[in-house]
Amino acid sequence: MADHQEASVTLPSDPASVFSARTYVSDVLAEWGMPRDAEAADTVRLIVSELATNAVMHTRGQSPVFKVDMQLERDEHLRIGVTDSHPCYPKRLPAAVQQDNGRGMVIIRWLTAECGGSLSVRPTPEGGKTVWIALPWTVPVQQV
Repeated sequence: MADHQEASVTLPSDPASVFSARTYVSDVLAEWGMPRDAEAADTVRLIVSELATNAVMHTRGQSPVFKVDMQLERDEHLRIGVTDSHPCYPKRLPAAVQQDNGRGMVIIRWLTAECGGSLSVRPTPEGGKTVWIALPWTVPVQQV
């Protein structure tokens, strides 16, 4: 495999795009050698779902699109970024027991840390932000 691979997709800020983002990431991971049924693939899909949901729901109409960027470095590190054009950074909201939302960043941080990864938020030159996750690339050894 190449030392560096990249893939990206830009989607409309619409709830239906969350599914599209998750499917896109799943397809790219499979193309890069990660089996669709791998636990790591499930984790990445869940993280992307949460990030895409945040990009759609919390930008208050100020971001007509969001972008998903994927980078694989030397079969060692997977980076995924979700970019929107809203200037506010994500916040952990206090989530009441009965509340239906507000736990996305908690879930993302927990899953990323559980996998030995990291999370960062970077401003974009256009005034938005990218939420990046970096994870170790853990493709299982295929049996011959």
